[in-house]
Amino acid sequence: MTDTALPEPSPEQAALFARVRRMMLIAGLTTTVAVAAVLIAIGYKLFRAEGSAPVAAETTLRLPKGARVVSTAVAGDRVVVTLDIAGATEIRTFDAKTMKPAGRLTFANEP
Repeated sequence: MTDTALPEPSPEQAALFARVRRMMLIAGLTTTVAVAAVLIAIGYKLFRAEGSAPVAAETTLRLPKGARVVSTAVAGDRVVVTLDIAGATEIRTFDAKTMKPAGRLTFANEP
């Protein structure tokens, strides 16, 4: 094959080529920054997750003699247990992740 020589571009063509190169450079840098931002966000979510796999907590709640569980519910990150203890109602809350007691609410009649 024979090599064909390309003619020198005119000044208008050279300016156009320079503009196209500059726009391609800007587009490439923008894409690189966007991909880096997505990777940083994904890495942040992965390393910031506090034990993303739920840990099975096994505990035994000891109830007073004669007490019975009336109902249970989940409210946010709490487990709520309603107890009937000798005719008095008591609500106990536990942290859903660790099952540690978070609070206790007792009800009493006014004299």
